[in-house]
Amino acid sequence: MPDQFIVFDVWGDYAHFKKHYTTSSPLTFTIPPRTTVTGLVSAVIGLGKDEYLHHMTKDKAHVAVRLLNTVRKTRLGMNLINTKDGYWTPVKKGFHEPRTQIRFELLKDPRFRIYFSHQDLQLHEALMENLKAHKSVYTPCLGTSELIANFSYIGQFRTSAKGEASQFIPVVTTLPMDVALDINLMEPGYKFFKERMPTEMQAGRDVTEYREVLYEIQGKPIHARLKESFLLENDEYIVTL
Repeated sequence: MPDQFIVFDVWGDYAHFKKHYTTSSPLTFTIPPRTTVTGLVSAVIGLGKDEYLHHMTKDKAHVAVRLLNTVRKTRLGMNLINTKDGYWTPVKKGFHEPRTQIRFELLKDPRFRIYFSHQDLQLHEALMENLKAHKSVYTPCLGTSELIANFSYIGQFRTSAKGEASQFIPVVTTLPMDVALDINLMEPGYKFFKERMPTEMQAGRDVTEYREVLYEIQGKPIHARLKESFLLENDEYIVTL
């Protein structure tokens, strides 16, 4: 059980967390999957793309995500470089255009609150110090390299207790369905959605775990009875992905 979480906000103009089964018209997850968050954290502290997955397994890194802005989606055309003939720069080849334009589904004005804890105190402290100084080793982005992210440090909070399974609690983060015993889905004004997303990935970038995750599109807390949750010292209940 992690005894404290680093909390920070991340946001940008647009975000795209690609659903792996969409190709010609890429769709996006509404919230960043756990695998995306660990990649963003690794960019801030400087772990390379070939090594960070070794450090960010679920037994070492604990991640929870809160939706801060109401979900808004749009579609925009994005130019992709034509690499069919081995070109990696947009060089004009004969009479053919050097690019392909594809319409991407994007999140507009996304903002998320990330709760992160790591059992390696050196990595944990490195993240906190970089967030406080508003610096990163690599450029953080919201899904793709073109969609650069901004971030701000909120604080570090201790976990005062685990949530009680016998009572309904207001969970401020997204909620994996497999930890829920009962959920109040009938609250006035609430709009719930559920997505199946990757939560664990091996070093070869093979996904080894997917989970059904519930969220409220306006970022309202979800009232539920749970098998497990964490109560932070700021009185927020969170559930890790």
